[in-house]
Amino acid sequence: MSKTQPQLFEEFTFSKGIGLRNRIVMAPMTTWSGNEDGTVSDEEVAYYHRRAKGVGLVMTGCTHVLPNGIGFAGEFASYDDRFTPSLRRLAEAAKSGGAPAILQIFHAGNKALPELVPGGEIVSASALKAAPGAFNNGDITARAVSHDEILDIIVAFGKATRRAIEAGFDGVELHGAHGFLIQNFFSPLFNKRDDEWGGSLGNRMRFPLAVVQEVKRIIDLHARRPFLLGYRISPEESDEGGIRISDTYELIDRLVLAGVDYTHVSLSSVLHAKPIGDADGSSIAELIVAHVAGRIPVIAAGQIRKPEQAQSALGFGLSLVAVGQGLVMNPEWVELAQSERSHEIDIALRPPVVSQIMLPAKLWDVIRATAGWFEIRT
Repeated sequence: MSKTQPQLFEEFTFSKGIGLRNRIVMAPMTTWSGNEDGTVSDEEVAYYHRRAKGVGLVMTGCTHVLPNGIGFAGEFASYDDRFTPSLRRLAEAAKSGGAPAILQIFHAGNKALPELVPGGEIVSASALKAAPGAFNNGDITARAVSHDEILDIIVAFGKATRRAIEAGFDGVELHGAHGFLIQNFFSPLFNKRDDEWGGSLGNRMRFPLAVVQEVKRIIDLHARRPFLLGYRISPEESDEGGIRISDTYELIDRLVLAGVDYTHVSLSSVLHAKPIGDADGSSIAELIVAHVAGRIPVIAAGQIRKPEQAQSALGFGLSLVAVGQGLVMNPEWVELAQSERSHEIDIALRPPVVSQIMLPAKLWDVIRATAGWFEIRT
């Protein structure tokens, strides 16, 4: 037990009885290292083996539930039963350190990569362009999915959940953040529909809640052991007319009623992110914890690189704290924190150690090409 960050190493148990040895979550991080056929690569397996030893919970990077939902080059797939053996390899690697593992499932929506989807056709809640960024250049207008396609997508999330159960995972997390398809429907900025799937806040929540309902149905039908259902959110969208924290409060309330086991809040900074228009108020993490009021566990991710930052985040009342870049750079992050050696934790990646920390080659290429991801020094 660490004397300086004791709360980090307290045990935690979800209401379904799944216990964690500490409050540290390996954040879901895409590695760009999947095989060309959509299966999990040896590099990805080695990456998880190297980092799973100390954490309390492992979350994988996201996997697409339909062929037209791929958001990253080198992303492993979950849209067909032929991928179940591949997912099993990933589950075994993620659980190799003794922690439970959760598979994050998603559809990229208007952030899908046109060069990788069938026919190059991007789909979303409405026929709008995505914001330009790392996924596509924002020049492509998505096609609005039909009512029948919406129902098919909901079923696809359920089928991917069944595969996660069969592969040996301990839960799935619905990626309802980062402007992907689930958020496309929730967002007033990207959902301009005039049917039952858009318009009012209640209608914009219909698709996310329908996915939750279907995934819960599949869990009840197929899981023979405790199996978690989590939901990742981006509490606000920076553009005018986007999601605001008041919308997110409403969604959280409905998710709690729907029976999700936790919510996972994705933030630019757990410790410092504030709601739009309220820079002098409480942090978003604190506000969401207060709104949830203990009804379900709350996890948060965003710029947690050192143990003292993670301890401060738990001080906001969070149940668990997710560590992403810190574990990418320091596979022994947990062990160093627990043995009072946090001064040895790197906050900048040193190229000479890349081969030692089992960093997939394509992930290393992305890191080197992405200004500001974190400082790189020699």
